[in-house]
Amino acid sequence: MRLATFNLLHGRSLTDGLVDPDRLAAAIGALDADVLALQEVDRDQRRSGNLDLTAIAARALDAPHHRFAAAVVGTPGERFRPLRHDDDGHGEPCYGIGLISRHPVRSWQVTRLKPAPVRSPVYVPGPRGGLILLHDEPRVVLAAVLDTPHGPLTVAATHLSFVPGWNARQLRQTVRALRALPGPRVLLGDLNLPAG
Repeated sequence: MRLATFNLLHGRSLTDGLVDPDRLAAAIGALDADVLALQEVDRDQRRSGNLDLTAIAARALDAPHHRFAAAVVGTPGERFRPLRHDDDGHGEPCYGIGLISRHPVRSWQVTRLKPAPVRSPVYVPGPRGGLILLHDEPRVVLAAVLDTPHGPLTVAATHLSFVPGWNARQLRQTVRALRALPGPRVLLGDLNLPAG
């Protein structure tokens, strides 16, 4: 079984900054993953052509089981709001994570993580970049219990905070949430943590 994680950067190419659904599908198809976790995923965002990037990725892998979990409604860095209860922001631009599986999904679980309560310095490259103070945004964990040829497997996707210490706290919350699901368990994503 091949597991992969991919930070989509809203579907933008690192070479020219454009969002090209065919190029994105080709890159994802080349991964040939049985299970794929996606971070920085747009759905219905003007900046990414109002596309559903999770659905594009699922088609590229010929994977019938997929789900997008919005972390926020709106566009991070511009204007957004956290989701309320079971609100999934449908019909509005959303930003979050995705999870795709070629194996059948028994159940899905969404766990919401609060943003850091303080602004944190982040280095932004480029001519107008530098060290800037940013507000964190809410985060989300999307878990699926899969039926695989080897038995049940829980796979989760997340993108933790960039704020040092707060991301470790979110990781502990994530581990607690996953303990309620069948083992073995695998966590995929952009954890924003040092290797140690």
